[in-house]
Amino acid sequence: MNSEQRVARVGFVGFGEVNTPASFISERCEATVRALEEAGLEVLSTAPVVDDPAGEEAVRARTELQERHFTSLVVCIAGWVPSWAVLAVIDRFREMPMVLLGLSGWQEGDRFVTTADQAGTTALRAALQEMGYCFTYIVTRLGRATPLDRVVSWCRAAEAADDLRRSRIGMIGYRDMRLYGTAYDPLSLKQVVGPEVKHHELMEIKLAADEVGAGEIQKYGAQIQERWAFTKKPQEGTVENSVRLFVALRDLVRREKYDALSYNDVDGIKQLLGFAPAGAMTLFHDELTIPTVPENDTLGSVAQLIVKRLTGQIAAYLEFYEFTDEGALMGVPDYVPAEVVEGPVTVMPNAFGEFGEGLLNVSRLRTGPVTICRLARLSGRYVMHIMTGRAENPRRWEEAGWAPPAPQLPSLEIRFDDDSEDFIQKVLSQHYILSYGNNREILQDFCRIRGIEVM
Repeated sequence: MNSEQRVARVGFVGFGEVNTPASFISERCEATVRALEEAGLEVLSTAPVVDDPAGEEAVRARTELQERHFTSLVVCIAGWVPSWAVLAVIDRFREMPMVLLGLSGWQEGDRFVTTADQAGTTALRAALQEMGYCFTYIVTRLGRATPLDRVVSWCRAAEAADDLRRSRIGMIGYRDMRLYGTAYDPLSLKQVVGPEVKHHELMEIKLAADEVGAGEIQKYGAQIQERWAFTKKPQEGTVENSVRLFVALRDLVRREKYDALSYNDVDGIKQLLGFAPAGAMTLFHDELTIPTVPENDTLGSVAQLIVKRLTGQIAAYLEFYEFTDEGALMGVPDYVPAEVVEGPVTVMPNAFGEFGEGLLNVSRLRTGPVTICRLARLSGRYVMHIMTGRAENPRRWEEAGWAPPAPQLPSLEIRFDDDSEDFIQKVLSQHYILSYGNNREILQDFCRIRGIEVM
């Protein structure tokens, strides 16, 4: 687990039949709890429950669990148990994501011994679905280890879903370049995913940047000269502009306690302030660990928060430049966080079109297995598009419009694991969110918990 991830707090209750020897149930439940703790979960468990006629065991377990705080509940079936005994415990937690987990028996000499665990789970699965429980169903197959990685994925996704209910996104300006795919509906976003978005005028940032003192300008100006590799010397004022903007954004984020940030880039900072913000954002990511995306991309920012909460990674954005037979050439025309850079952060003082000079980040990106995803709202429902693949160093290429010599933008050629044409026909935006490794499973778990359709 990455250090940026919050530890998932998990409730745990095991079940078995009253006539089954108690040790057959308790020992396997205790072993499962230990394994989940070793996998990094904080497990809040109660003793296993049996179907005693008076229901006293169910009352005990329910009371103990209600006194604790957790964000998901593992319902561990260690043998046959009448469904009423299970529901008597878990129905108080109906709105909470759950794992319906079936254990398996054990080998004794030349024979296999079972407590009919899957009789218990199969009696429950359809009933829980019909009653509207939010759960995933995981069974242990005969002779195999319990797939605890699936349990951990679901529980971490549940923790992230809970955490996003308290998340805040800072948004400077609104609807850069009059784009449509970056807009959002605050009511449905709050209802389905949870983050709160607060807007600020660019004038607020401009006034704050103008007040940045010479001390901070000198301090950060000296630091980035040592920290970054410059391809050439910047013009007078370029570094100062970047530092002023960075300090203004840093102070805003700290004051408002934002978890993510987006801003009006082309129609805002570039056009009205007269320089590209790439240097300021590169410095921002050196100093802060929250994700950012330009162009007032609210749902891109929300997707970044989801990916960061699930993986602990910075969740950088990339955009499409070209599609290939096997995938896509993806890059950014401005900045990337140091976390995704291979080697030193490299900047090129440059200008694009009529915009003034900025510190363009031209760093080389890390390669390897990756996952890209995008959150969107289609026909009133939230969807997430996910693709895994392998990121490779790109061919030599350039984007037209940069002052010569044109930069090699931070980019990757990604070979998709699945059909590229199918992906192209479902693409949702120019911005997709990058994470390293195959994170499809935990993204899908999060989407199931929040009622988001996976594409």
